[in-house]
Amino acid sequence: MKIFPAIDIKDKKCVRLVRGDFNNKTEYEMSPIEQAEKYKDYGFKNLHMVDLDGALTGETVNLDIIQDIFNKFDLKIEIGGGIRNIESIKKYIDAGAEKVILGSAAIKNKNFLKEACKKFPNKIALGLDAKDGYLSVSGWKENSNQLTLDYLKEVNDYGISRLIYTDINRDGMKQGPNFEETSRVAEISNFPVIISGGVSSIDDIKKAKSLNNIEGIIVGKAIYDGDIKLEELVKEDA
Repeated sequence: MKIFPAIDIKDKKCVRLVRGDFNNKTEYEMSPIEQAEKYKDYGFKNLHMVDLDGALTGETVNLDIIQDIFNKFDLKIEIGGGIRNIESIKKYIDAGAEKVILGSAAIKNKNFLKEACKKFPNKIALGLDAKDGYLSVSGWKENSNQLTLDYLKEVNDYGISRLIYTDINRDGMKQGPNFEETSRVAEISNFPVIISGGVSSIDDIKKAKSLNNIEGIIVGKAIYDGDIKLEELVKEDA
């Protein structure tokens, strides 16, 4: 199973939000580039990145930092955050992204998702962020009134390469992922699922390994706060 240590960028810094709330954020001393280097030095192969400025503006705000990370470190990077058009996807792929994550724009416009998957085969990841079974959009500020499983059934044959499923209630809370709901999603998904939100211990990683159709797991706040040691975590990375 792949371990995806996380880097969320806001105002050129590494930050973590609690339940996606921009008013409830922790800033960390390390720059995104230093953090990426640390992950690389420990032996991680994958990286999950979110441009939070991009999520707010719909522009590729931190492309320069992200490009720098692509160029300096041989990491397989999935990147998301406010990607709303084909041009932005192309910028990230040209910069070296392994996968580009589409979220709100794909939920609001399924045709955009379909077109992106066709244009960039095996490069598009779908980010589904849910609260109480319903999808949230626009940096989690809006509820879409769309059930996660219903939406997934509609786009299951589009050629998506990966699904990142986040339970917003768990995100940044370190209470453990919502394994029950993630299993339901993984069961019907035609593509492998990445677990996101709430990882608090190595036990969560071990539990994730026992589930079907799970490609990997994203770990963020628990790393930054020192709850999970990187030398322990990298042993689980396969």
